[in-house]
Amino acid sequence: MKKGIHPESYRFVVFKDFSCNEAFLTRSCAATKETIVWEDGKEYPLVRLEISSKSHPFFTGKMKFVDTAGRIDKFNKKFAGSKFAKS
Repeated sequence: MKKGIHPESYRFVVFKDFSCNEAFLTRSCAATKETIVWEDGKEYPLVRLEISSKSHPFFTGKMKFVDTAGRIDKFNKKFAGSKFAKS
């Protein structure tokens, strides 16, 4: 690897998918202020995820809408009167 182009702040971080309550521990330099106690009893930084491979329809084979900000409703209202709306 080239020297000086990669971040120096790699550490163990827990990524938690809150839509299916699954978590995994890996190394990352993602910035976060939250922490969580992992299965080994140690405390690690926590990165919250809305979707991961444990909940994504491509990997699970199940369709599931994760709408945390009302984006689907906003989209439907915006295009309800357009020629693309379902009849």
